[in-house]
Amino acid sequence: MSWYRRLYVPGGTYFFTVKLADRGATTLVDEIELLRIVYAEVVREHPVMCHAMVVLPDHLHAVWTLPDNDADFSVRWKKIKGRFAQRCATVGSPSPSKMARGEKGIWQRRFWEHAIRDQADFDAHVNYCWVNPVKHGYVDHPADWPYSNWRQEVA
Repeated sequence: MSWYRRLYVPGGTYFFTVKLADRGATTLVDEIELLRIVYAEVVREHPVMCHAMVVLPDHLHAVWTLPDNDADFSVRWKKIKGRFAQRCATVGSPSPSKMARGEKGIWQRRFWEHAIRDQADFDAHVNYCWVNPVKHGYVDHPADWPYSNWRQEVA
Protein backbone atom coordinates (compact mmCIF):
# COMPACT_ATOMS: atom_id res chain seq x y z
CA MET A 1 0.00 0.00 0.00
CA SER A 2 1.25 3.48 -0.82
CA TRP A 3 2.02 5.91 1.93
CA TYR A 4 1.09 9.48 1.02
CA ARG A 5 2.94 12.32 2.66
CA ARG A 6 1.07 15.59 2.70
CA LEU A 7 2.34 18.95 3.84
CA TYR A 8 -0.11 20.31 6.39
CA VAL A 9 0.52 24.00 7.12
CA PRO A 10 -1.93 25.88 9.36
CA GLY A 11 -3.19 28.85 7.35
CA GLY A 12 -1.52 27.44 4.23
CA THR A 13 -2.55 28.08 0.66
CA TYR A 14 -2.96 25.07 -1.60
CA PHE A 15 -3.83 24.13 -5.17
CA PHE A 16 -6.00 21.01 -5.50
CA THR A 17 -7.04 18.65 -8.27
CA VAL A 18 -9.92 16.28 -7.51
CA LYS A 19 -10.99 13.76 -10.15
CA LEU A 20 -13.84 11.41 -10.88
CA ALA A 21 -13.03 7.73 -11.17
CA ASP A 22 -14.42 7.71 -14.72
CA ARG A 23 -12.41 10.35 -16.56
CA GLY A 24 -14.97 10.36 -19.40
CA ALA A 25 -17.94 11.12 -17.13
CA THR A 26 -19.77 14.45 -17.02
CA THR A 27 -21.14 14.00 -13.51
CA LEU A 28 -19.70 17.18 -12.02
CA VAL A 29 -21.40 19.52 -14.50
CA ASP A 30 -24.52 17.33 -14.73
CA GLU A 31 -24.87 17.56 -10.94
CA ILE A 32 -23.43 21.07 -10.49
CA GLU A 33 -26.23 22.26 -8.20
CA LEU A 34 -25.67 19.32 -5.86
CA LEU A 35 -21.93 19.99 -5.88
CA ARG A 36 -22.56 23.67 -5.03
CA ILE A 37 -24.87 22.73 -2.15
CA VAL A 38 -22.44 20.19 -0.69
CA TYR A 39 -19.49 22.57 -1.10
CA ALA A 40 -21.38 25.37 0.70
CA GLU A 41 -22.32 23.04 3.57
CA VAL A 42 -18.77 21.85 4.11
CA VAL A 43 -17.26 25.34 3.85
CA ARG A 44 -19.76 26.58 6.47
CA GLU A 45 -18.51 23.85 8.82
CA HIS A 46 -14.83 24.11 7.84
CA PRO A 47 -14.14 27.56 6.36
CA VAL A 48 -11.68 28.26 3.57
CA MET A 49 -10.88 31.27 1.47
CA CYS A 50 -11.41 30.14 -2.11
CA HIS A 51 -9.27 32.17 -4.51
CA ALA A 52 -10.06 30.16 -7.62
CA MET A 53 -12.22 27.20 -8.50
CA VAL A 54 -13.20 25.58 -11.74
CA VAL A 55 -15.43 22.55 -12.19
CA LEU A 56 -15.06 20.56 -15.39
CA PRO A 57 -17.11 17.51 -16.37
CA ASP A 58 -14.77 14.98 -14.74
CA HIS A 59 -12.47 16.94 -12.42
CA LEU A 60 -12.11 20.19 -10.54
CA HIS A 61 -9.31 22.50 -9.47
CA ALA A 62 -9.26 24.89 -6.54
CA VAL A 63 -6.91 27.27 -4.77
CA TRP A 64 -7.73 27.60 -1.07
CA THR A 65 -6.24 29.33 1.93
CA LEU A 66 -7.06 27.66 5.24
CA PRO A 67 -7.70 29.51 8.52
CA ASP A 68 -4.61 30.38 10.57
CA ASN A 69 -5.19 27.62 13.12
CA ASP A 70 -6.26 24.93 10.66
CA ALA A 71 -4.27 22.68 8.34
CA ASP A 72 -6.83 19.94 7.66
CA PHE A 73 -7.76 20.25 4.02
CA SER A 74 -8.23 16.48 3.86
CA VAL A 75 -11.35 16.53 6.04
CA ARG A 76 -12.89 19.13 3.73
CA TRP A 77 -12.34 17.06 0.59
CA LYS A 78 -13.46 13.89 2.35
CA LYS A 79 -16.74 15.52 3.34
CA ILE A 80 -17.30 17.15 -0.05
CA LYS A 81 -16.67 13.90 -1.91
CA GLY A 82 -18.61 11.77 0.57
CA ARG A 83 -21.70 13.96 0.73
CA PHE A 84 -21.75 14.43 -3.02
CA ALA A 85 -21.51 10.68 -3.63
CA GLN A 86 -24.12 9.92 -0.97
CA ARG A 87 -26.71 12.26 -2.53
CA CYS A 88 -25.83 11.85 -6.19
CA ALA A 89 -28.09 9.68 -8.33
CA THR A 90 -25.14 8.70 -10.50
CA VAL A 91 -23.42 5.44 -9.69
CA GLY A 92 -19.95 4.80 -11.01
CA SER A 93 -18.36 1.43 -11.66
CA PRO A 94 -16.99 0.64 -8.22
CA SER A 95 -14.15 -1.82 -7.91
CA PRO A 96 -14.56 -4.70 -5.48
CA SER A 97 -12.50 -2.82 -2.88
CA LYS A 98 -14.71 0.28 -3.23
CA MET A 99 -17.85 -1.86 -3.01
CA ALA A 100 -16.51 -3.48 0.18
CA ARG A 101 -16.15 -0.01 1.71
CA GLY A 102 -19.63 1.06 0.59
CA GLU A 103 -18.33 3.52 -2.01
CA LYS A 104 -20.33 4.29 -5.14
CA GLY A 105 -17.25 4.54 -7.33
CA ILE A 106 -17.83 8.15 -8.39
CA TRP A 107 -14.55 9.70 -7.19
CA GLN A 108 -10.95 8.69 -7.42
CA ARG A 109 -9.96 7.76 -3.89
CA ARG A 110 -7.42 10.49 -3.36
CA PHE A 111 -6.78 14.02 -4.54
CA TRP A 112 -3.68 15.95 -5.50
CA GLU A 113 -2.52 18.99 -3.59
CA HIS A 114 0.34 21.44 -3.98
CA ALA A 115 1.39 23.86 -1.26
CA ILE A 116 1.70 27.33 -2.74
CA ARG A 117 5.21 28.71 -2.17
CA ASP A 118 5.04 32.37 -3.17
CA GLN A 119 3.08 34.98 -5.12
CA ALA A 120 4.31 33.77 -8.53
CA ASP A 121 3.27 30.20 -7.66
CA PHE A 122 -0.11 31.47 -6.44
CA ASP A 123 -0.68 33.51 -9.61
CA ALA A 124 0.30 30.56 -11.83
CA HIS A 125 -2.11 28.16 -10.12
CA VAL A 126 -5.02 30.61 -10.04
CA ASN A 127 -4.47 31.23 -13.74
CA TYR A 128 -4.27 27.47 -14.35
CA CYS A 129 -7.71 27.05 -12.77
CA TRP A 130 -9.29 29.72 -14.90
CA VAL A 131 -7.76 28.73 -18.24
CA ASN A 132 -8.41 25.00 -17.76
CA PRO A 133 -11.76 25.02 -19.64
CA VAL A 134 -9.99 26.78 -22.53
CA LYS A 135 -7.15 24.24 -22.44
CA HIS A 136 -9.66 21.38 -22.65
CA GLY A 137 -11.45 23.05 -25.59
CA TYR A 138 -14.77 23.71 -23.83
CA VAL A 139 -14.69 27.49 -24.40
CA ASP A 140 -12.55 30.16 -26.05
CA HIS A 141 -12.28 32.45 -22.99
CA PRO A 142 -12.44 31.76 -19.23
CA ALA A 143 -15.40 34.14 -18.89
CA ASP A 144 -17.46 31.82 -21.09
CA TRP A 145 -17.22 28.82 -18.72
CA PRO A 146 -20.19 28.84 -16.32
CA TYR A 147 -18.60 26.57 -13.68
CA SER A 148 -15.80 28.83 -12.49
CA ASN A 149 -15.43 31.72 -10.09
CA TRP A 150 -13.46 33.68 -12.72
CA ARG A 151 -16.15 36.37 -13.18
CA GLN A 152 -16.58 36.93 -9.43
CA GLU A 153 -12.85 37.21 -8.78
CA VAL A 154 -11.99 39.35 -11.79
CA ALA A 155 -14.85 41.76 -11.04
